[in-house]
Amino acid sequence: MKVRLDTVDWKILAALQSNGRMTNVELARRAGISAPPCLRRVRALEQNGIITGYRTLIDEKELGYDLTAFAFVGLKNQTEAELLKFEEQLRAWPIVRDAWMVSGEVDFVLFCITETLRSFQNFIIETLTSAENVESVRTSLTIRQSKSEPRVPMPGQEVADPVAV
Repeated sequence: MKVRLDTVDWKILAALQSNGRMTNVELARRAGISAPPCLRRVRALEQNGIITGYRTLIDEKELGYDLTAFAFVGLKNQTEAELLKFEEQLRAWPIVRDAWMVSGEVDFVLFCITETLRSFQNFIIETLTSAENVESVRTSLTIRQSKSEPRVPMPGQEVADPVAV
């Protein structure tokens, strides 16, 4: 971590991660400081690259995007140039919402959201498997999402005991 964070910074990050639309006054109250220094801290967190942006969470099902799936992609060649080329390609595919380069049996895991099974199949057949350097594609359709949390765990969050759950 480049920047040292104190307890107040962590409170600010936890509050914003749970509700990015919170007013600065409410954020300051939750962090235990007044509004002007709270705003300065948020700006410093943004300038230091710790806060990288703000998003609105949308229920994709309400907008007709009924299929969520993962595609596991193996490449023929894993040279840095080929990896970068594939990453550039996948950024242009709207169906791919998140992507990770991974180690292990595959090279990339793609998180995909689309309207129908047919549109996902078309993407896999017409776009992904026909992409240069793609050697293999395996897919998994989701049944339901069992957990959705903000991306970064915050200090002080308890780790659940799997035996007690």
